[in-house]
Amino acid sequence: MDVKLYGLMAEFDTPTELVDAANKVREAGYTKTDAFSPFPLHEMDEALGIKRSILPVLVFFGGIAGMCLGIGLQVFVHYIDYPLNVGGRPFLSWPSFVPPTFELTILLAGFTAVFGMLFLNGLPSPYHPVFNVPRFALASREKFFLLIEAADPNYDQDETREFLRSLNAQEVFDVEE
Repeated sequence: MDVKLYGLMAEFDTPTELVDAANKVREAGYTKTDAFSPFPLHEMDEALGIKRSILPVLVFFGGIAGMCLGIGLQVFVHYIDYPLNVGGRPFLSWPSFVPPTFELTILLAGFTAVFGMLFLNGLPSPYHPVFNVPRFALASREKFFLLIEAADPNYDQDETREFLRSLNAQEVFDVEE
């Protein structure tokens, strides 16, 4: 039976070892990498060379769309479709437009944030090849893992394995698909 490898994963004891190893992996030219930790490590984005997300821009434009929709809907209803003169008030009473416009702005920005995050993270994804490594269960409690995917242009199984061992990894695992 021919087993296809997804990549190699190294196990580390401390977050400092993981961040140092991630820096060395990036400096060595590997680009298809990932790190797993029981808690967020804010240094990992820079260590792995991860670029900033486009999500804040999407949320901003989702909010702008909500604002335009809120104002447009109210202008259409109160001025074009069903103008009603209530107590001599003008048809386009802007102060009364503020609360619904604000609510639609927040609603669409929130929806954009949630669904944009799910889409950009590739979720829902109930399976990942790293789950095939038995010790990976410790990633949610006490251990730190660094993965180099086989799809990386610099990946060579033997050389990459030796490189990961040279980073003082506790152990290096094959990650099978």
